[in-house]
Amino acid sequence: MRKIGILTSGGDCAGLNAAIRSIFYRAQKYEMEVIGIKDGSLGLTKRPVDFIELNYPTVSGSLFREGGTFLGTTNRGDPFNFKGDDGKYSDLSDKIIEGYKLLKLDGLIVIGGDGSMKIFKKLADRGKLNIVTIPKTIDNDVGATESSIGFNTAVAVAVEALDNLQATAASHHRAMILEVMGRDAGHIALNAGIAGGADVILIPELPYAIDGIIKKLNEMKKHNIRHSLIVVAEGVKTENGETYMNKYADGEKRLGGIGDYLATQIIKKTDIECRVTTLGHVQRGARPNANDRILASAFGVYAVDLLAKGKFNRMVAWQNRGVVDVAIEDGINTYKLVDQNESLVDTAFALGIYIGIT
Repeated sequence: MRKIGILTSGGDCAGLNAAIRSIFYRAQKYEMEVIGIKDGSLGLTKRPVDFIELNYPTVSGSLFREGGTFLGTTNRGDPFNFKGDDGKYSDLSDKIIEGYKLLKLDGLIVIGGDGSMKIFKKLADRGKLNIVTIPKTIDNDVGATESSIGFNTAVAVAVEALDNLQATAASHHRAMILEVMGRDAGHIALNAGIAGGADVILIPELPYAIDGIIKKLNEMKKHNIRHSLIVVAEGVKTENGETYMNKYADGEKRLGGIGDYLATQIIKKTDIECRVTTLGHVQRGARPNANDRILASAFGVYAVDLLAKGKFNRMVAWQNRGVVDVAIEDGINTYKLVDQNESLVDTAFALGIYIGIT
Protein backbone atom coordinates (compact mmCIF):
# COMPACT_ATOMS: atom_id res chain seq x y z
CA MET A 1 0.00 0.00 0.00
CA ARG A 2 2.13 2.84 -1.33
CA LYS A 3 -0.30 5.22 -3.00
CA ILE A 4 -3.84 6.02 -1.87
CA GLY A 5 -6.53 8.38 -3.07
CA ILE A 6 -9.21 10.42 -1.31
CA LEU A 7 -12.41 11.86 -2.69
CA THR A 8 -15.49 13.53 -1.27
CA SER A 9 -18.80 12.61 -2.87
CA GLY A 10 -22.41 13.78 -2.58
CA GLY A 11 -23.54 16.86 -0.69
CA ASP A 12 -20.92 18.82 1.21
CA CYS A 13 -20.91 19.29 4.99
CA ALA A 14 -18.73 20.52 7.81
CA GLY A 15 -15.79 18.31 8.77
CA LEU A 16 -14.77 17.01 5.35
CA ASN A 17 -11.50 18.95 5.33
CA ALA A 18 -10.67 17.68 8.82
CA ALA A 19 -11.08 14.11 7.56
CA ILE A 20 -8.83 14.77 4.54
CA ARG A 21 -6.20 16.33 6.80
CA SER A 22 -6.20 13.38 9.20
CA ILE A 23 -5.92 10.89 6.33
CA PHE A 24 -2.82 12.64 5.07
CA TYR A 25 -1.14 12.75 8.48
CA ARG A 26 -1.88 9.12 9.28
CA ALA A 27 -0.63 8.05 5.86
CA GLN A 28 2.80 9.46 6.70
CA LYS A 29 3.26 6.69 9.27
CA TYR A 30 3.05 4.15 6.45
CA GLU A 31 5.05 6.31 4.00
CA MET A 32 2.07 6.44 1.66
CA GLU A 33 1.68 8.96 -1.13
CA VAL A 34 -1.73 10.62 -0.89
CA ILE A 35 -3.71 11.83 -3.92
CA GLY A 36 -6.73 14.13 -3.60
CA ILE A 37 -9.22 13.55 -6.42
CA LYS A 38 -11.17 16.64 -7.49
CA ASP A 39 -14.97 16.86 -7.64
CA GLY A 40 -15.72 13.32 -6.50
CA SER A 41 -16.26 10.71 -9.18
CA LEU A 42 -16.17 13.40 -11.89
CA GLY A 43 -12.45 13.90 -11.29
CA LEU A 44 -11.85 10.26 -12.19
CA THR A 45 -13.71 10.65 -15.50
CA LYS A 46 -11.48 13.44 -16.77
CA ARG A 47 -8.38 12.89 -18.89
CA PRO A 48 -5.93 13.52 -17.49
CA VAL A 49 -7.51 12.61 -14.17
CA ASP A 50 -8.18 15.75 -12.13
CA PHE A 51 -6.22 15.44 -8.89
CA ILE A 52 -3.67 17.07 -6.62
CA GLU A 53 -0.85 15.51 -4.61
CA LEU A 54 -1.40 16.29 -0.95
CA ASN A 55 1.48 17.62 1.12
CA TYR A 56 2.01 19.41 4.41
CA PRO A 57 1.27 22.94 3.10
CA THR A 58 -1.92 21.64 1.42
CA VAL A 59 -3.29 20.32 4.71
CA SER A 60 -2.05 23.13 6.94
CA GLY A 61 -3.64 23.78 10.33
CA SER A 62 -6.22 26.20 8.97
CA LEU A 63 -7.76 23.58 6.69
CA PHE A 64 -9.76 21.68 9.28
CA ARG A 65 -11.37 24.92 10.44
CA GLU A 66 -12.97 25.42 7.04
CA GLY A 67 -16.41 24.20 6.00
CA GLY A 68 -17.12 22.36 2.76
CA THR A 69 -14.43 20.37 0.96
CA PHE A 70 -11.44 21.95 -0.75
CA LEU A 71 -11.30 18.95 -3.12
CA GLY A 72 -14.77 19.71 -4.43
CA THR A 73 -17.64 17.24 -4.71
CA THR A 74 -20.59 16.29 -6.88
CA ASN A 75 -24.07 14.90 -6.34
CA ARG A 76 -25.03 15.00 -10.01
CA GLY A 77 -26.82 11.73 -10.48
CA ASP A 78 -25.75 8.15 -10.99
CA PRO A 79 -22.51 7.55 -12.95
CA PHE A 80 -23.98 4.27 -14.22
CA ASN A 81 -26.73 6.32 -15.89
CA PHE A 82 -25.28 9.82 -16.08
CA LYS A 83 -27.11 12.69 -17.74
CA GLY A 84 -24.68 14.83 -19.69
CA ASP A 85 -24.93 18.50 -20.62
CA ASP A 86 -26.51 17.44 -23.92
CA GLY A 87 -29.36 15.71 -22.06
CA LYS A 88 -28.22 12.23 -23.13
CA TYR A 89 -27.52 9.42 -20.66
CA SER A 90 -24.35 7.34 -20.61
CA ASP A 91 -22.51 4.84 -18.38
CA LEU A 92 -19.35 6.39 -16.93
CA SER A 93 -18.46 3.46 -14.66
CA ASP A 94 -15.67 2.06 -16.85
CA LYS A 95 -14.14 5.51 -17.19
CA ILE A 96 -14.13 5.95 -13.39
CA ILE A 97 -12.52 2.54 -12.90
CA GLU A 98 -9.95 3.38 -15.58
CA GLY A 99 -9.19 6.67 -13.79
CA TYR A 100 -8.43 4.79 -10.57
CA LYS A 101 -6.04 2.51 -12.44
CA LEU A 102 -4.39 5.33 -14.39
CA LEU A 103 -3.44 6.87 -11.04
CA LYS A 104 -1.97 3.49 -10.03
CA LEU A 105 -3.77 3.66 -6.70
CA ASP A 106 -3.41 0.86 -4.18
CA GLY A 107 -6.52 2.03 -2.33
CA LEU A 108 -9.20 4.72 -2.26
CA ILE A 109 -10.98 6.36 0.67
CA VAL A 110 -14.48 7.56 -0.25
CA ILE A 111 -16.08 10.12 2.08
CA GLY A 112 -19.79 10.13 1.32
CA GLY A 113 -23.35 9.31 2.29
CA ASP A 114 -25.27 6.13 1.67
CA GLY A 115 -25.88 6.97 -2.00
CA SER A 116 -22.20 7.58 -2.71
CA MET A 117 -21.19 4.45 -0.82
CA LYS A 118 -23.66 2.35 -2.80
CA ILE A 119 -22.24 3.67 -6.08
CA PHE A 120 -18.60 3.12 -5.13
CA LYS A 121 -19.26 -0.34 -3.70
CA LYS A 122 -20.72 -1.28 -7.10
CA LEU A 123 -17.72 0.29 -8.86
CA ALA A 124 -15.31 -1.54 -6.54
CA ASP A 125 -16.96 -4.88 -7.23
CA ARG A 126 -16.92 -4.30 -10.99
CA GLY A 127 -13.37 -2.97 -11.24
CA LYS A 128 -11.75 -4.82 -8.32
CA LEU A 129 -10.95 -1.53 -6.56
CA ASN A 130 -9.69 -1.43 -2.98
CA ILE A 131 -11.97 0.99 -1.14
CA VAL A 132 -12.78 2.09 2.40
CA THR A 133 -15.64 4.50 3.10
CA ILE A 134 -16.24 7.22 5.70
CA PRO A 135 -19.87 8.23 6.41
CA LYS A 136 -20.78 11.88 6.11
CA THR A 137 -24.25 13.37 6.06
CA ILE A 138 -25.91 16.18 7.94
CA ASP A 139 -29.08 14.05 8.08
CA ASN A 140 -27.27 11.39 10.16
CA ASP A 141 -29.23 8.68 8.37
CA VAL A 142 -26.41 6.24 7.49
CA GLY A 143 -26.97 2.92 9.23
CA ALA A 144 -24.49 1.12 11.51
CA THR A 145 -22.98 4.35 12.85
CA GLU A 146 -24.26 6.50 15.70
CA SER A 147 -22.94 9.66 14.10
CA SER A 148 -21.74 10.81 10.69
CA ILE A 149 -19.50 13.74 9.78
CA GLY A 150 -21.46 16.98 9.43
CA PHE A 151 -24.43 16.17 11.65
CA ASN A 152 -23.21 17.81 14.84
CA THR A 153 -22.41 21.09 13.11
CA ALA A 154 -25.77 21.15 11.32
CA VAL A 155 -27.54 20.75 14.66
CA ALA A 156 -25.40 23.48 16.23
CA VAL A 157 -26.30 25.89 13.40
CA ALA A 158 -30.01 25.16 13.88
CA VAL A 159 -29.76 25.64 17.64
CA GLU A 160 -28.03 28.99 17.17
CA ALA A 161 -30.83 30.03 14.82
CA LEU A 162 -33.44 29.08 17.43
CA ASP A 163 -31.57 31.05 20.09
CA ASN A 164 -31.68 34.12 17.86
CA LEU A 165 -35.31 33.60 16.84
CA GLN A 166 -36.45 33.27 20.43
CA ALA A 167 -35.56 36.87 21.20
CA THR A 168 -37.46 38.33 18.26
CA ALA A 169 -40.39 35.95 18.83
CA ALA A 170 -40.72 37.16 22.42
CA SER A 171 -40.39 40.80 21.41
CA HIS A 172 -43.28 40.63 18.92
CA HIS A 173 -45.35 37.84 20.52
CA ARG A 174 -45.02 35.70 17.40
CA ALA A 175 -44.71 32.06 16.46
CA MET A 176 -41.39 31.62 14.69
CA ILE A 177 -41.12 28.64 12.35
CA LEU A 178 -37.65 27.31 11.51
CA GLU A 179 -37.41 24.99 8.51
CA VAL A 180 -34.32 22.79 8.65
CA MET A 181 -32.90 20.13 6.33
CA GLY A 182 -34.04 16.53 6.57
CA ARG A 183 -35.43 14.84 3.47
CA ASP A 184 -36.50 11.54 5.03
CA ALA A 185 -34.98 11.59 8.51
CA GLY A 186 -35.77 14.12 11.22
CA HIS A 187 -32.62 13.86 13.34
CA ILE A 188 -31.61 17.51 12.86
CA ALA A 189 -35.08 18.82 13.73
CA LEU A 190 -35.43 16.56 16.76
CA ASN A 191 -32.00 17.26 18.24
CA ALA A 192 -32.02 20.98 17.49
CA GLY A 193 -35.60 21.36 18.71
CA ILE A 194 -34.82 19.86 22.10
CA ALA A 195 -31.56 21.80 22.49
CA GLY A 196 -33.11 25.03 21.23
CA GLY A 197 -36.19 24.97 23.44
CA ALA A 198 -38.73 24.46 20.67
CA ASP A 199 -42.41 24.12 21.52
CA VAL A 200 -43.28 22.11 18.40
CA ILE A 201 -41.07 19.67 16.46
CA LEU A 202 -42.27 18.09 13.23
CA ILE A 203 -40.32 15.30 11.54
CA PRO A 204 -41.03 13.10 8.47
CA GLU A 205 -41.28 9.94 10.56
CA LEU A 206 -44.26 11.01 12.69
CA PRO A 207 -47.70 12.20 11.51
CA TYR A 208 -49.13 15.39 12.97
CA ALA A 209 -52.26 17.49 12.97
CA ILE A 210 -52.56 21.25 12.51
CA ASP A 211 -55.14 21.20 15.29
CA GLY A 212 -52.56 19.52 17.53
CA ILE A 213 -50.11 22.35 16.89
CA ILE A 214 -52.78 24.97 17.58
CA LYS A 215 -53.83 23.21 20.77
CA LYS A 216 -50.21 23.39 21.99
CA LEU A 217 -49.92 27.10 21.14
CA ASN A 218 -53.24 27.88 22.87
CA GLU A 219 -52.12 26.01 25.98
CA MET A 220 -49.03 28.22 26.09
CA LYS A 221 -51.21 31.34 25.85
CA LYS A 222 -53.14 30.13 28.92
CA HIS A 223 -49.85 30.23 30.81
CA ASN A 224 -49.28 33.77 29.52
CA ILE A 225 -46.59 32.62 27.05
CA ARG A 226 -47.34 34.60 23.92
CA HIS A 227 -44.50 33.47 21.67
CA SER A 228 -43.36 30.08 20.40
CA LEU A 229 -40.71 28.25 18.39
CA ILE A 230 -41.64 25.61 15.80
CA VAL A 231 -39.01 23.43 14.10
CA VAL A 232 -39.95 21.48 10.97
CA ALA A 233 -37.83 19.23 8.76
CA GLU A 234 -38.06 20.07 5.05
CA GLY A 235 -39.29 16.56 4.24
CA VAL A 236 -42.43 16.86 6.38
CA LYS A 237 -45.59 16.57 4.31
CA THR A 238 -48.87 18.44 4.63
CA GLU A 239 -51.74 16.86 6.53
CA ASN A 240 -53.00 15.59 3.18
CA GLY A 241 -49.69 13.93 2.36
CA GLU A 242 -48.48 16.53 -0.14
CA THR A 243 -44.74 17.13 -0.47
CA TYR A 244 -43.74 20.76 -0.90
CA MET A 245 -41.22 21.29 -3.70
CA ASN A 246 -39.71 24.37 -5.31
CA LYS A 247 -39.19 24.23 -9.07
CA TYR A 248 -36.24 26.20 -10.46
CA ALA A 249 -35.46 27.63 -13.88
CA ASP A 250 -33.23 24.68 -14.76
CA GLY A 251 -36.19 22.36 -14.24
CA GLU A 252 -34.87 20.83 -11.04
CA LYS A 253 -37.22 20.42 -8.08
CA ARG A 254 -35.99 20.70 -4.49
CA LEU A 255 -37.68 20.36 -1.15
CA GLY A 256 -38.84 23.57 0.49
CA GLY A 257 -41.93 25.41 1.58
CA ILE A 258 -43.41 23.31 4.37
CA GLY A 259 -42.67 26.14 6.82
CA ASP A 260 -44.78 28.56 4.79
CA TYR A 261 -47.58 26.00 4.60
CA LEU A 262 -47.63 25.66 8.40
CA ALA A 263 -47.60 29.43 8.89
CA THR A 264 -50.55 29.84 6.53
CA GLN A 265 -52.57 27.17 8.32
CA ILE A 266 -51.86 28.63 11.77
CA ILE A 267 -52.74 32.17 10.68
CA LYS A 268 -55.99 30.97 9.07
CA LYS A 269 -57.17 29.22 12.22
CA THR A 270 -55.86 31.51 14.99
CA ASP A 271 -54.95 35.09 15.77
CA ILE A 272 -51.29 34.08 16.09
CA GLU A 273 -48.80 35.95 13.94
CA CYS A 274 -46.18 33.73 12.26
CA ARG A 275 -42.83 34.25 10.58
CA VAL A 276 -40.78 31.63 8.73
CA THR A 277 -37.01 31.18 8.49
CA THR A 278 -35.47 28.57 6.19
CA LEU A 279 -31.87 27.68 7.04
CA GLY A 280 -31.09 25.74 3.88
CA HIS A 281 -27.41 25.38 3.00
CA VAL A 282 -26.24 27.41 5.98
CA GLN A 283 -26.33 24.04 7.76
CA ARG A 284 -23.96 22.51 5.22
CA GLY A 285 -21.44 25.30 4.80
CA ALA A 286 -20.81 26.26 8.41
CA ARG A 287 -17.44 26.06 10.08
CA PRO A 288 -17.18 22.59 11.69
CA ASN A 289 -17.65 22.49 15.44
CA ALA A 290 -15.36 20.61 17.81
CA ASN A 291 -17.37 17.37 17.70
CA ASP A 292 -17.24 17.14 13.91
CA ARG A 293 -13.52 17.94 13.82
CA ILE A 294 -12.82 15.19 16.34
CA LEU A 295 -15.09 12.63 14.68
CA ALA A 296 -13.67 13.37 11.22
CA SER A 297 -10.11 13.10 12.50
CA ALA A 298 -10.79 9.76 14.20
CA PHE A 299 -12.51 8.41 11.09
CA GLY A 300 -9.67 9.48 8.81
CA VAL A 301 -7.00 7.82 10.93
CA TYR A 302 -8.94 4.57 11.16
CA ALA A 303 -9.64 4.50 7.42
CA VAL A 304 -5.93 4.66 6.61
CA ASP A 305 -5.23 1.90 9.12
CA LEU A 306 -7.81 -0.29 7.37
CA LEU A 307 -6.10 0.18 4.00
CA ALA A 308 -2.71 -0.53 5.55
CA LYS A 309 -4.08 -3.82 6.94
CA GLY A 310 -5.59 -4.78 3.61
CA LYS A 311 -9.14 -4.60 4.96
CA PHE A 312 -11.20 -3.40 2.01
CA ASN A 313 -14.94 -2.87 1.38
CA ARG A 314 -15.31 -1.61 4.95
CA MET A 315 -17.08 1.46 6.34
CA VAL A 316 -15.70 3.32 9.32
CA ALA A 317 -18.34 3.80 12.02
CA TRP A 318 -18.83 5.28 15.49
CA GLN A 319 -20.30 2.86 18.02
CA ASN A 320 -20.22 2.78 21.82
CA ARG A 321 -17.96 5.84 22.06
CA GLY A 322 -15.32 4.45 19.72
CA VAL A 323 -14.35 3.88 16.08
CA VAL A 324 -15.07 0.50 14.52
CA ASP A 325 -15.45 -0.85 11.00
CA VAL A 326 -18.38 -2.65 9.40
CA ALA A 327 -19.16 -4.00 5.96
CA ILE A 328 -20.14 -1.20 3.58
CA GLU A 329 -23.43 -3.05 3.00
CA ASP A 330 -24.32 -2.53 6.67
CA GLY A 331 -24.19 1.23 6.18
CA ILE A 332 -26.07 1.13 2.89
CA ASN A 333 -28.83 -1.30 3.77
CA THR A 334 -29.79 -0.03 7.25
CA TYR A 335 -31.22 3.44 6.67
CA LYS A 336 -31.45 5.18 10.04
CA LEU A 337 -34.73 7.01 10.64
CA VAL A 338 -36.00 8.45 13.92
CA ASP A 339 -37.68 5.65 15.88
CA GLN A 340 -40.82 6.81 17.65
CA ASN A 341 -39.75 4.70 20.65
CA GLU A 342 -36.27 6.19 20.98
CA SER A 343 -35.26 8.15 24.06
CA LEU A 344 -35.11 11.56 22.39
CA VAL A 345 -38.74 11.26 21.29
CA ASP A 346 -39.64 10.39 24.88
CA THR A 347 -37.59 13.37 26.05
CA ALA A 348 -39.50 15.71 23.74
CA PHE A 349 -42.81 14.45 25.10
CA ALA A 350 -41.60 14.82 28.67
CA LEU A 351 -40.66 18.45 27.97
CA GLY A 352 -44.17 19.16 26.74
CA ILE A 353 -43.12 19.54 23.12
CA TYR A 354 -45.74 18.74 20.50
CA ILE A 355 -43.99 16.24 18.22
CA GLY A 356 -46.95 14.79 16.38
CA ILE A 357 -49.09 11.71 16.81
CA THR A 358 -47.49 8.44 17.93
